[in-house]
Amino acid sequence: MSQAESELQQLRRVLEIPTTREWEATVRLLLRLMGEEPNREGLKRTPLRVKQSLQFLTSGYRQDPAKILHRTFKVKHDEMVLVKDIDFYSLCEHHLLPFFGRCHIAYVPDQRVLGLSKIPRLVEVFARRLQVQERLTTQIAEALEAHLKPLGVACVMEASHLCMMMRGVQKQNARAVTSAMLGAFRSSEKTRLEFLTLIRPSLG
Repeated sequence: MSQAESELQQLRRVLEIPTTREWEATVRLLLRLMGEEPNREGLKRTPLRVKQSLQFLTSGYRQDPAKILHRTFKVKHDEMVLVKDIDFYSLCEHHLLPFFGRCHIAYVPDQRVLGLSKIPRLVEVFARRLQVQERLTTQIAEALEAHLKPLGVACVMEASHLCMMMRGVQKQNARAVTSAMLGAFRSSEKTRLEFLTLIRPSLG
């Protein structure tokens, strides 16, 4: 087992602890280190709220992309399928601050298609984890390629990062754009250009 897999298993165990005692002790310590008084009225239930919030925001660790993508439909359609303007929210793994934006995903079917709702659900699985945008983009594209086996997959994500807006360089209008192009979207300039043309009004 790799170190990354071991750390992931440990994180899953922590997030699924049924008691709130460990969470309460940790959050209370953080509050004291910030100079706050954990026992004051406004903070008494903060440890429980933090636990519930983090469990929701990292719920993707407890979801399996294969279960979302396993059901496909055989159709006579060999043109691009595009779902764009998918809102997403994730947590930066470096600072535990949110980054959020829109995701655009397309694939060229090879006899089989997904239900359209499965694509936003797939985005949620990977976004609800501690992430960096570059890896998030690639994971979504590679999952579609692995389970659907289309002729090509494209994923473009545009996001604002609070770790750049609230701290650090404090640039309010900076956005990060990442892309993953697989199969026909990488090998065919025409296919790639069609996809980028279709999503261009949504970018920026």
